[in-house]
Amino acid sequence: MSGSPSDPGRMPGTAQRQDLSPGTVIAYSGIRPAPWRNGGGVTRQIASGRLDRSGNPEASTGEDWDWRLSIADVQTPGDFSAFAGMWRILTVIEGESMVLRIDGTERRLERYRPLGFDGGAATSATLPEGPIRDFNLIARTGTVSGHVRLVELSPGHPLQLTRGRLGVLLQGAATLQVGGQHVQDLERYDTIVGGGESTPAITGGGFVAVVSLEHG
Repeated sequence: MSGSPSDPGRMPGTAQRQDLSPGTVIAYSGIRPAPWRNGGGVTRQIASGRLDRSGNPEASTGEDWDWRLSIADVQTPGDFSAFAGMWRILTVIEGESMVLRIDGTERRLERYRPLGFDGGAATSATLPEGPIRDFNLIARTGTVSGHVRLVELSPGHPLQLTRGRLGVLLQGAATLQVGGQHVQDLERYDTIVGGGESTPAITGGGFVAVVSLEHG
């Protein structure tokens, strides 16, 4: 499936203001990778923004955001950038594991096991089994509370994405339904924005990272 802007409901992931209305699909294939300054990896920013009064995600541009979703390819060990005043939730989604040293304490991240920590902490990573890919949520402490849970899809049981939720297809074969009707097939790492009167749902088989955002 093409990731062009002309595909119905399918938006490329870019640094410009995005449409984050309910049912929108952010196409991973349309996101440009941004190489790290130290050459240790690349990041693809899925979306960033704020929450409106009702708790729906709304996009922002530049650094004017209260939450951000991204996927990074980590090729070599090294230090993390500091995000003071932020809470980070990191999940290894490809590869075996990554070991973080957070303010001097080691934590081992195994695949599909999210870990939350202070974004302002002195953090570095090692890769005992080689390069990995991770999914990263950053939320502004005291403004947005964010959570990540991994859900296994079950055929015949659609995963509903209600207000304040986004779903990222990590693996498997799945489709987007709105109002019980098939809308489109999904590609790996596509992101679906939840909410609205006709709640979007993901159906099929595989694993989805469900991000929940709320005020506080």
